[in-house]
Amino acid sequence: MEFYTIGVYGTTEQSFFTNLKKNGIDTFCDIRQRRGVRGKKYSYVNSTYLQNKLEEYGIKYLYINELSPTTEIRELQKEIDKKNGISKSTRQEIGKVFEIEYKNKILSQFDFDSLINILEENHSHKIVFFCVEENPEACHRSIVAKVIHLKYNNFIKHL
Repeated sequence: MEFYTIGVYGTTEQSFFTNLKKNGIDTFCDIRQRRGVRGKKYSYVNSTYLQNKLEEYGIKYLYINELSPTTEIRELQKEIDKKNGISKSTRQEIGKVFEIEYKNKILSQFDFDSLINILEENHSHKIVFFCVEENPEACHRSIVAKVIHLKYNNFIKHL
């Protein structure tokens, strides 16, 4: 299995789906807390549209809510962003407080072996973890990627 991450900020609908196809992604793991974005600019990643489009491309969709940060953890990051005068869409890295809380409250409870088993049962070969931030280091998906890399010795490519 090969693992990737992808965000939506900084993409267009065409570039987003072309990137998935170009890289041969067969399984799309949505790890957002809320499966939608405000406004029209990124409406192609709102849940229903996204799932229909992925199905057209023959890409399986998995929603893994257990990997999404809680509202309280997300609020910690919002406070850090506000203090630093940056927006979610321009953030370059996740805050240490967010990372610690996410690891302690989410990742420590998550069964990665079960996820790997599900992916194997679904005949998944190229899996992408998705959230919205453009830069993977500004998002919890980079933390998930690091765990997979360390636990399963898999290299993670950021699309």
